[in-house]
Amino acid sequence: MISMGLLTAFMDSGNLLQQFGQYVVMGLAVVIFIESGVLFPFLPGDSLLVTAAIIRSDLGINVAALLAIAITAAFLGDQVGFWLGRRFGRRLFKDDARILKTKHLVAAEEFFAKHGPAALVLGRFVPIVRTYVPFAAGTAEMPYRKFLTWNVTGAIGWVVTMVMVGVLLGDIPGVATSIDKIMIIIVAISVLPMAFGWLKNRRSSKGEVTAAPVAELEPVNSTVA
Repeated sequence: MISMGLLTAFMDSGNLLQQFGQYVVMGLAVVIFIESGVLFPFLPGDSLLVTAAIIRSDLGINVAALLAIAITAAFLGDQVGFWLGRRFGRRLFKDDARILKTKHLVAAEEFFAKHGPAALVLGRFVPIVRTYVPFAAGTAEMPYRKFLTWNVTGAIGWVVTMVMVGVLLGDIPGVATSIDKIMIIIVAISVLPMAFGWLKNRRSSKGEVTAAPVAELEPVNSTVA
């Protein structure tokens, strides 16, 4: 379930970009850098990238510059997250912390354990998990060369996808001039990975419940035979 704070961040993306003024590229880079691995997950990285691509003409930036600065910021943010994990491990997290909650790290660790190195790519598309996966990789002492390869792949894949979504949406008449439409589209895009994960877990749970009675009946059937 998406929080009200996160929803507000999505709705304010256009305004935030406008507030950056002539420093819009730098402001965007700082947000992407922090959200990518500096242990502060409640930033609208997805929405900023998509919105920036949609209203790029108004902001005075082009697609090439947007891609270059965002990919660099995403890459460097994950680097910081990895080395924080390698250096401090789980000591930075507490159950009752306001931001560095243990449950967020546990979720990222489970995601990393499930998907392996590919989590550095897949996790980019999942809010909150995106911030803590590189930290989890560092905590797990993932070989740096392997991390580097997957980090580059994830940074490029995520930024290019978000920017291209924005470019395509910006070509639709009326979208670039309606913040309400932009907000709805971005929220939908950001929630999709969480929705897919929820549906997958729900199906797995149903499968386990259905399979249990079958296993119990097998001995009875064999006895009757």
